[in-house]
Amino acid sequence: MSQKLSLGTRLFLSHLAVMMVGLGTFIFIAKFSSPQFFVLRLEQLEKKGFMTVRSAKTYLLDGFETAWNRSAFWSLIVGGGAAGFLSYYASQKIMQPLETMKDITQNFARGDWGERMPESEIPELTQFSISFNRMASDLEDVEKRRRELITDLTHELRTPLTVVRGYLEELAAGEIQPTSELYLSLVGETRRLERLTRDLQELSQAEAGYMSIDLKSLDLLPLLTSLVSRFADQLLEDGPILTLDCPPTLPLVMADKDRTQQILVNLLGNAIRYTQTGSIILKAEVKSPSPYLWLNVIDTGVGISEEDLPHVFERFWRADPSRSSYSGGSGIGLAIAKRLVELQGGKIEVESKLKKGTTFRFYLPLANK
Repeated sequence: MSQKLSLGTRLFLSHLAVMMVGLGTFIFIAKFSSPQFFVLRLEQLEKKGFMTVRSAKTYLLDGFETAWNRSAFWSLIVGGGAAGFLSYYASQKIMQPLETMKDITQNFARGDWGERMPESEIPELTQFSISFNRMASDLEDVEKRRRELITDLTHELRTPLTVVRGYLEELAAGEIQPTSELYLSLVGETRRLERLTRDLQELSQAEAGYMSIDLKSLDLLPLLTSLVSRFADQLLEDGPILTLDCPPTLPLVMADKDRTQQILVNLLGNAIRYTQTGSIILKAEVKSPSPYLWLNVIDTGVGISEEDLPHVFERFWRADPSRSSYSGGSGIGLAIAKRLVELQGGKIEVESKLKKGTTFRFYLPLANK
């Protein structure tokens, strides 16, 4: 396959071709037409009776000027026409992809995201098309996620609002009596709405990069010990056993203490929610020579099916669509956790087998690296 010329080379060659065509046309017409015009002028002089060059000097000069002017005129007409045609052809070849892009962007504005830029003969425009198509795909994905978010958010808000409205209507009609249990139920619904709006705010800030991250050299061992102790107190006697598995000392990491605690609280909370019996292990390890500290939350709970694993970190996702947010949370926590890990220079992963358990792991960079 022959190598394609760059845009700069094409522009240079097109202007060079225009110049050469104009110059060549001028030389060609001047060379072949000027003598003919000049001979014609001499013949006119002979008819007037001029026999010597001296006597015909003025007329010879006038004839040469006339011949030259005619040659220059036709050179200008033919050369300018040829040069104009070549310039128009070159400009059309360059402008055609841009016109196509203009039409596609107008379709985007009308909500049609199906079209993409074709490849061009010009390498720079081909690269531009690739970047444009990638941007279009990202925008289409953003639009799709926006619609999904509105749909999911509407679904999440409808249930608590319906419950609160139902209770209030029954209270207003005197169909039920106000009791402390009823008021506690209403408080629970409002807290659910409050939690949802708070999680949405945190997620939007994290995805937009507005969430503050204070990276410092940090020893995570006290934080891990504190979290295990706090969550262990919440477990029932017949529930899972929560343990900490880590060396006596841990290397320092570059992390935000509060955000790291938020990540671990979310992961431990999920593990407790979906693990009725068995064990939950919070494990910290350094996989030498990797410059990272890995934190693992390992449970023996219900697990996640293989087809659901790619969607774990999506907003409002739940492995079982029938789960309500009473048992499944707001569905935003893992999306927030993923973004918080990324903002600290880390990466989060998940492994799971249905009815056998789940492992969430993420790493943070070491402070001395």
